[in-house]
Amino acid sequence: MAHPDLQPLSLLATGAVPAWEPWVQMPYRDTPRFDAASVLQHWAKLHVAHALPPPPPGPLAEGWALYHSGDFERAANLGLRHGGDGLMLANQATAIYANYLEPREAMRQTLFKQVAERAAAQAAEEPDNCHALYWQAYALGRYSQGISVARALAQGLGTKVKGALERVIALEPQHAAAHVALAAFHAEVIDKVGALVGRMTYGVRAETALVLFERGLALHPRSPGALMEYARGLLMLEGDARLADATRLYETAATVDPADARERLDVELARAGLSD
Repeated sequence: MAHPDLQPLSLLATGAVPAWEPWVQMPYRDTPRFDAASVLQHWAKLHVAHALPPPPPGPLAEGWALYHSGDFERAANLGLRHGGDGLMLANQATAIYANYLEPREAMRQTLFKQVAERAAAQAAEEPDNCHALYWQAYALGRYSQGISVARALAQGLGTKVKGALERVIALEPQHAAAHVALAAFHAEVIDKVGALVGRMTYGVRAETALVLFERGLALHPRSPGALMEYARGLLMLEGDARLADATRLYETAATVDPADARERLDVELARAGLSD
């Protein structure tokens, strides 16, 4: 498995695609499919990482069915038509699409900025909305990776990401994804600026990262995305000494039976990482 800095976060290579092109469709025919009824029936399993309450039957349930089936563009557009509750759907669909499937780097960054701005505005109006805070942090984190973590830290984006994720965990201690994201933030900052500077300037610690990773996986043990983030984190924090452990985590991620489209993409990323 390649060093984490060489692991692609997207399954598609960047390329020259016209700006007017529609979003790329899910490339895997075995992606799980849902309708409004089945997405509500399986809601607890599908949202174990985020602790999001289900919507009532109706348009938003249909939108979440589109999202979990991998129809990210339609899900995002539907969400944008349904107010604050719809923003959670729109932001999640947009961020996940941008992270995994968008082949144009400039468009990826634009989509992450859109999500971060929408989520920040919602969080400003609803300070206790942990879902707005989480997607703000997620989008800013991915945007930061696109412009380089060092540059993002210099712009103060790291402080925003860390603060938002810590607030999510304070509001919702069962938010598995926030634990993993905050752990990955600690690990990546240490990897880029060193343990001493990271601790003194940004308040990050290797031991905190490991505790957060373990907590996130305890809350959602079979999350292929969390397993891969933990693997990358181990390599960033401890180097090749943890390569065998990281490889085992990738192998576990690659064998997960995906619950939805996002997990199907994660499984494919795990397989790609093992084949490098």
